[in-house]
Amino acid sequence: MSGRNTLIRSLHDVGLAAWFGGSLMGAVGLNGAAEHEGSTVAARARIASVGWAKWVPVNAAAIGAHLFGGGGLLAVNAHRVRTQHGVGASTTAKTIVTAAALAATAYARVLGEKVELASSSDPEDNQNADRHPIDLHQAQRQLACAQWAVPALTGCLVVLNALHGEQQRPMEQLHGMWEHARSVAPLVR
Repeated sequence: MSGRNTLIRSLHDVGLAAWFGGSLMGAVGLNGAAEHEGSTVAARARIASVGWAKWVPVNAAAIGAHLFGGGGLLAVNAHRVRTQHGVGASTTAKTIVTAAALAATAYARVLGEKVELASSSDPEDNQNADRHPIDLHQAQRQLACAQWAVPALTGCLVVLNALHGEQQRPMEQLHGMWEHARSVAPLVR
């Protein structure tokens, strides 16, 4: 890479750090605190729901920063993705894992809203819950799985970022481009 891309790299990395760290803290700390402090299933669900709902705007900003930075990095490194052996494969893997993390995050939010509605003490929420019955226990089980999937997937993204960093070392770039050239050009004897 010839130029510096500090801003887009920072958006990418800080966004991912917040996405990963926030989801891990929520799964461990917030859910653990709700489990410890809530006296009933509904109270535990309300405590956790309030905390997760407060995290949603920050998480959305973090994900947006990560995606914007990732798109920028892809644009400035398009030549490496095309010409350096291994970079295309790791970029494809990172794209797939990012899509899976986005899907898990969205699914967790949908389930979180269901739990929030089912455990609310607000009369209007209770009327909505009555119109759209929700099995609170089933939604909580599914939510627990989805909430652990997010830090697992974003943790994989952190590892893939480390791989991309290694692939940017000058000797790795030289070796990768040499391997790519060998694979696309016929051997001359």
